[in-house]
Amino acid sequence: MKDYSKLPYRPCAGIMLANREGQVFVGQRLDAADSLYPDAWQMPQGGIDKGEEAEAAALRELREETGVVEDHVQVIGRTREEYLYDLPDELLGKVWKGKYRGQRQSWFLMRFTGDDGHIDIQTEHPEFVDWKWTDPAGLPDIIVPFKRDLYRAVLKEFGPLI
Repeated sequence: MKDYSKLPYRPCAGIMLANREGQVFVGQRLDAADSLYPDAWQMPQGGIDKGEEAEAAALRELREETGVVEDHVQVIGRTREEYLYDLPDELLGKVWKGKYRGQRQSWFLMRFTGDDGHIDIQTEHPEFVDWKWTDPAGLPDIIVPFKRDLYRAVLKEFGPLI
């Protein structure tokens, strides 16, 4: 059996997109119905390309996953540190071509300055089948279990700024 503990963490940027009412964007992954967590939602996030700055990656991922462009957001803050999470045993070796044990994420709080019509999850490479605005306090309850502690930490840091 492969020793996954020696694998690196995938560099990633996450976005907590908050609207004017203080609610946060979450999307239901397109592959959720086929997964172990069919009812799970998540905030936009994605890998940081080699040589790419974390904030640039966050803005790119936001556009790629939600259709929201930089003109419709204001960057409010960035987490003080990167947050790590490990994949559960049942996903190790199956996602990201087995190259990573989990992710190390820099998170960005962004204020959405557009309107709901500026959100379009039917992007070139869709990741979400549905989306909604949700109360930030309820985020850990609708996320996959292995990311709940990370979401709680991000909420603790960004909560006063939302």
